[in-house]
Amino acid sequence: MIDFDNQTDVKIDISTLEEIAEDSTSKDIELLVVNNETIKELNKEYRNIDKATDVLSFPLEFEMENMPLGSIVISIDFVEEKAKEYGHTFDDELKLLFIHGLLHLLGFDHEVDNGEHREEEERLIEKYNLPSSLIVRNS
Repeated sequence: MIDFDNQTDVKIDISTLEEIAEDSTSKDIELLVVNNETIKELNKEYRNIDKATDVLSFPLEFEMENMPLGSIVISIDFVEEKAKEYGHTFDDELKLLFIHGLLHLLGFDHEVDNGEHREEEERLIEKYNLPSSLIVRNS
């Protein structure tokens, strides 16, 4: 289940995001949708990077029964911007960012792995009939 906190005025349907999450984990996930200013603050505080970003993942540091997997924070401004830039829908871009963040919560890390993150991202993208992934379009 997704614990959804929409901190924007944009109406968002998370039903497909719930499906995607259930396809990958039985644990709960917190999803926050924020603006660029908020995600920039989080990026600076937790990653020491003073700029906005599209998605941040915060896995829980410890594993306990019935505890959520972690939190995903997505910038609504990036969703809107990248959807226009890449010529697909707002919903598709939101799903791509959610998948990317979810895989980080599950322990995948495209910066250090041998392509496993990309493979799992591509599997989910194909299953949900989505456009190119973040890893593909950024490589």
